[in-house]
Amino acid sequence: MKLEKKHWFGISFGLAVIVIAFLLFLGEKMSYFLMVVGFIVIAIPFMTSFVGRQNVQREKEEKFLAFSRDLVENVRSGTPISKGIVNLKNRNYGTLTPHVSKLANQLVLGITLDKAFAIFAKETKSSVISRAVGLITEAEKAGGKIETILDSVANSVNQIETLRKERKAAVSNLVTQGYIIFMIFIVIMLVLEFKILPLVSDLSTTEGLSLNTSKVDTAQFSAPLFVMILVQSLFAGLVIGKISEGSVKKGIKHSFILITITLLITTGAKALFLG
Repeated sequence: MKLEKKHWFGISFGLAVIVIAFLLFLGEKMSYFLMVVGFIVIAIPFMTSFVGRQNVQREKEEKFLAFSRDLVENVRSGTPISKGIVNLKNRNYGTLTPHVSKLANQLVLGITLDKAFAIFAKETKSSVISRAVGLITEAEKAGGKIETILDSVANSVNQIETLRKERKAAVSNLVTQGYIIFMIFIVIMLVLEFKILPLVSDLSTTEGLSLNTSKVDTAQFSAPLFVMILVQSLFAGLVIGKISEGSVKKGIKHSFILITITLLITTGAKALFLG
């Protein structure tokens, strides 16, 4: 990933927060909270870039549908598919425009359609576009009615986008429930750490009770609870991404959000209640 200005700004500001934590609050619980804030500030620009690339890929697939439909209209009018692509060179297809322009330029230079399409599919890095381009290439080689194949490809891409949107809308409530359930889980863990465990510790040392129990050290339980919440954050986010968008990779942003919430709440609670 090429570092941009926002990345350097996040790194600089985050490191400044971490340095302040060391200099002003070393040894205190507040230092952990500020260090968490610093690392989150550093990570946010990289996560926004990651999500931005995913949005670009989604836009490419959406614009490929418009490109396919325009190509169908050109071919139906009697224009060869290669000439039709060249005719669409200067049209605006958003983030797909540079790829369409390169595809047209390659055809003008005499590169074969199947090779140019292979490069086009590889550079767009989209499985949907790769499958569609493969069908178009095979149809062109077979010498069938290319306009019919193009129309079928356009309809197929349109159905994929429609199903994707319908699935996302259908499971939106499940995503919300996933976040709510996770927040309840954090509250339960905090109550267990700050309320239940101290009571057990006090009970084991109460005078007048013949309990053969040693003093419970709450610190021994805080670390496993913290790790448990982090693991829950990671996998809950991945599951939410898989359910809502059909891809574990799309769940990374949800994992980042949940991990951020976990770190801020847990370290903030310790800084507030334990000083």
